[in-house]
Formats: sequence, structure tokens, C-alpha cells
Amino acid sequence: MQQKIRPTTDSVLSAPPQLLAACVWASAALWATHAAAQTLPEPRNVVQLQASAQREVVQDWLTVVLAARHQASDAATVQNQLKATLEQALQKARAAARPGEVEVSTGTFNVTPRYGRDGVVQGWQGTAELLLQGRDVARLSTLAGTLPGMAVGQMRFSVSRDAARSLEAEVRDEAIANFRQAAQAVTQSFGMRSYQLREVSIQSGAEAPMFRAAPMAMMEASASSAPVPVEPGRSLVQVTVSGSVTLQ
Repeated sequence: MQQKIRPTTDSVLSAPPQLLAACVWASAALWATHAAAQTLPEPRNVVQLQASAQREVVQDWLTVVLAARHQASDAATVQNQLKATLEQALQKARAAARPGEVEVSTGTFNVTPRYGRDGVVQGWQGTAELLLQGRDVARLSTLAGTLPGMAVGQMRFSVSRDAARSLEAEVRDEAIANFRQAAQAVTQSFGMRSYQLREVSIQSGAEAPMFRAAPMAMMEASASSAPVPVEPGRSLVQVTVSGSVTLQ
């Protein structure tokens, strides 16, 4: 006959301390979960809403990427040629630099082997970049066309940080006002007296800047001292407010 063995108090107390602690923790967790389920009321009359505001702004920040390219039979010659060209262009660009209006910085500088069809190194080539950027579009376009030994590789317009920050604050206030208007309208439509904000998130950003290849791209700038033709585009600054409200 099979006998059932019931654990005694002594057998429970003789269990390892780690096992006893685990049992106590599990019991407490189950009790807390059960208590929370008993006390937290289910959300009622919750409505999800979304509102946005947007505004167009003229792109006021121009970035010009200038490049110098050289090639020779050995890497040292290419590197020295690039350094000389870059230093000469930098000297002239620094003289025209103005904080926020015309800013000068260097970009990529690399020297790589040039292979023939048989996979053997036939020579070396390299590229050095110079970046001009700022709000003074007229000065930037003129300077880009006159730097010796440099070619205009790319131009792009964008919205300056100051302009974007200022406009974004205005658009954000408008988007929040639109969200509150929508919440009030929904409240009235459902015959409720008021609403309470449960949660909200705000997302903002500007449309990606427009990239434009320069009309004289990769032609030697020293061949012409005329300013590079430029025309700014427009960006769209948009703020979206989304969240939920409880109707009361």
C-alpha cells in the first residue's frame, strides 16, 4: 500500500536558506501582482489623438565642398601636392572667414593606389577636401569660385540651427494648441464635460536639405573667378503632438 508523506515543520525548516528565500520572494511577487490587479481600475473613456503644425522656411545655410585631386607615380609626391594645394586654398579662405557668415574647415584627405588591369599598382592618386559654409551666400559663392587649385564638388542648402530652433518653437506651440483644440472637440462630440491628459509625446524635425551639384562641378576653380551660381530652396519644419486623453 502506497503511503502519502506530508512535509513536517521540521523538514521545511531544514531546507537550504537559498530555497526558503526564493519561496518567500515568489510568494511576495504573486501577492503584489494579485493586489495590483485588484486595486488598479481599467482605463475607461480613453481617446488617442494626434495633431500637427508645419511651416515652410527658406534655407539660409550654404555648404560648399571643394576638392583637389592629384596623381603621380609615388604616394609621397601625391601627398605633398595635395598638402601644398590645400594650404594655399586655406590661406585665402581664412582671410575671408567670418563666424556664422563664412566658416572654413577641412574635409577628407586620402591617398590611394591606382591599379592596372593586371592588378599591379600603376601609380597613386589622392583627394583633399575643403568645406565652406555659412549664411553669407554671396561671399561663399564668390570665394568658392576663386580658390586656387580647388574644384567645386558639391553644394547643399539647409536651415541654420538658429533659424530652425526659433521656428520650431513657434510651430510646437501651434501644434500643442491644435492638439488641445482636437481634445476639446472630441470631448464635446461625446457629450462629456471635460478631459484629462494621460500621456503625450512631441516629435519635431525639418525636411532633409536639398543637395545640388554645382554647375562647374569638378572643374578647376582657377579657370574662372566668377561666383558659382546658387539658389536656395525651402525646407518644411513640422511638429507632431500625439497622446491620449481621458474623457470625463
